[in-house]
Amino acid sequence: MSQRIQSIRGMHDVLPAENALWHTLERVAQEVFAAYGYEQIRVPIMEHTGLFERGVGDTTDIVEKELYTFEDRGGERMSLRPEGTASVVRAGVQHGLLHNATQRLWYVGPMFRYERPQKGRQRQFHQFGVETFGQTGPDVDVEQIALSARLFARLGIRGLRLEINTLGTPAERQIYRDALHAYFSNHFDALDADSQRRLDRNPLRILDSKNPDLAALIAGAPTLTDYLGEESAAHFQGLCDGIKALGIEYTVNPRLVRGLDYYTRTVFEWLTDDLGAQNAVCSGGRFDGLVEQLGGSATPATGFAMGVERVVALMAAQGVAIDDVGPHAYLVHQGDTATGRVTAVAEGLRDALPWLRLRVHAGGGSFKSQFKKADRSGARLALVFGDDEAAADTIQIKPLTDDREQEVVARDDAPTRIAALLSHTD
Repeated sequence: MSQRIQSIRGMHDVLPAENALWHTLERVAQEVFAAYGYEQIRVPIMEHTGLFERGVGDTTDIVEKELYTFEDRGGERMSLRPEGTASVVRAGVQHGLLHNATQRLWYVGPMFRYERPQKGRQRQFHQFGVETFGQTGPDVDVEQIALSARLFARLGIRGLRLEINTLGTPAERQIYRDALHAYFSNHFDALDADSQRRLDRNPLRILDSKNPDLAALIAGAPTLTDYLGEESAAHFQGLCDGIKALGIEYTVNPRLVRGLDYYTRTVFEWLTDDLGAQNAVCSGGRFDGLVEQLGGSATPATGFAMGVERVVALMAAQGVAIDDVGPHAYLVHQGDTATGRVTAVAEGLRDALPWLRLRVHAGGGSFKSQFKKADRSGARLALVFGDDEAAADTIQIKPLTDDREQEVVARDDAPTRIAALLSHTD
């Protein structure tokens, strides 16, 4: 017997039983995005590697360690996208969406990073993201935090905490980098190998270290707020005031730098204590220089992304209410005449009730065995169509989840009665 082929390490199947959580998240997210005026954009999962080297940053862990990169048959270097923002900016510049215009865009899809798989961190994962272009000032940053808070509230997720910070402008950050370099150079022997490597290339990345042995050293490092100019300080104060006005609790975390080089000024994260070490479920901020960096005109921009798998895991952990995606009704049938007509009967019901999730039994078998499958399907109603019903042009309706009596209705009346029994008012 040949060896069974397994899924690739870190790339998981989403089985039918899990998909109700995904469907609920997808539906609510699309409704909330639309409520704030965002339109969907779809970008390829593969791009030229240079896009991520220029956009994400060639000193980031994502580019240095995690890109899935290869040469195609034409000799060009290609990479599976590790995040969505760079691709959205590339598309906006390429198609002229950002020229003298404001845009509010959202996306969803798979991302790929070659990481060590663990709970909450996989090599193929999915993200929702929103991006706004052409708007300056902290008000749009505040709105995106409000949007994300509303999305979590709509999902019924509890106990999240918000952390915010500012990274200033690139010029301010350069001065800060020099101060960090001097500080960590004085403690070079205390740094781990990864931080020593980062010291000359990008000392801000040391602040993002997860090594607990460096926590005290990092806590004593200079903070960027001491190096902000008036405009950046005012922007950050406006952000804080706007969040307070909405009644959203937050904490300023001066060590929050994010793992991508394109951020400027605002950065934020929504965190949870319910998922172990992988506690960030939504992260974002402002990236005012990225459009110009990727060939467009200088354009202010801000956005965030949330990991679908982590949000789904949080929904499951907290037992939030999810959409019912199983069948409403299960149609059992038996007899030559009935079986010959059952497809037409089912299509007639679907024509009359477009929302109805109707599963038609296939493969024959006795009514008893079919009813067992109807029960296992989770359907609320069994619809019975045998030769007697075919002759009388009727359908029997049997409730499966309560004690109401089975009843016989004319086929023409069946849609109205099914809708009433399911309490469907659409």
